[in-house]
Amino acid sequence: MAEEPLGVALIGCGKITKKHVEVIRSIDHLRLAAVYDVDESRARSIADTEEGCRVLSGLDEIRRADDVSIGVVCTPSGLHAEHGGLLARAGKHVVVEKPMALRLEQADELIEVCDRFGVKLFVVKQNRYNRPVRKAREAVESGRIGRIFLGEVRVLWRRTQEYYDAEPWRGTWAMDGGVLTNQASHHIDLLIWMMGDVESVYAKGRTVAHDIEVEDTGVVLLKFRRGGLGTVQASTCIQPRDLEGSVLLYGDRGTIEIGGFAANELRTWEFIDEDPGDAMVKDEWGRNPDVFAYSHREFYLDVVETIEKGRHALIDGIEGRKSLEVINAIYESMETGREVFLRFEPRRGRLGLSQEQQPN
Repeated sequence: MAEEPLGVALIGCGKITKKHVEVIRSIDHLRLAAVYDVDESRARSIADTEEGCRVLSGLDEIRRADDVSIGVVCTPSGLHAEHGGLLARAGKHVVVEKPMALRLEQADELIEVCDRFGVKLFVVKQNRYNRPVRKAREAVESGRIGRIFLGEVRVLWRRTQEYYDAEPWRGTWAMDGGVLTNQASHHIDLLIWMMGDVESVYAKGRTVAHDIEVEDTGVVLLKFRRGGLGTVQASTCIQPRDLEGSVLLYGDRGTIEIGGFAANELRTWEFIDEDPGDAMVKDEWGRNPDVFAYSHREFYLDVVETIEKGRHALIDGIEGRKSLEVINAIYESMETGREVFLRFEPRRGRLGLSQEQQPN
């Protein structure tokens, strides 16, 4: 670890930023050095709570911010790749909230520019650090669950119209995407991480209960290259409250169910070949510790370790791109009504396109 804390600049000061601020404050090896938002009052409200933190008057100032080592992109999704590229060109390591981009070509450009300027790229997929998820990954890697022939994702949440209206970019094709891009993308990432590369997707989506451009309900069938099948059910129309954010894995040697609101509760841990330690798994790995934003904190600790020790990041640009490619394929399938095989070139998908750019 470095003796001096790594300086961090937060780009974008919306709702999610508060969690980043709290986590950065809790880690000795990080220091919040600067913040920026197009609404200066938002940035000022954060800077005033952190000793030594200043407000950047413009993004170009990041080039002269010698005390900043890491830039964190928390702007609207449609700006993630652009702002990540700006940070990379300024020589800053890039932490970007999910999704890393909306279009695949934007993601590829971000990966390339980070490589060219010799900086690390980290995509915030904090649920990979949940203790139940880490234990499940261990069972997959060791082969204990066997061949996974079926996987499920269920993201059944409630979002009001007021949620979408709170920010003008929410629920738009150009800047956000729908339930599958926004709410379910973490869980889709986990399913791919457990089951491997996707061969094809077939999807249907509807706008059921909100005045938005994009889908608020979707169903997806996935075929994996290793032979397994997967399903995704996702909706922000659930009443009267959030129900679950779950990932289920069915292998020929066992079954794992990770439930809770955000894949943070180990509900099922059963195998043909029992282990003496199984009785204690739920006690030790069943939930995250009672620490604020535990998985985000673990993510940031991994960022520090990766930068200081020069090792490979758990969720770099290549890893972040995998779920983005699947999500783009999902939208291509929704538009064409056909099964879409990866790799593919998006032609009909509207994600990341303005009204003027959308295909006729």
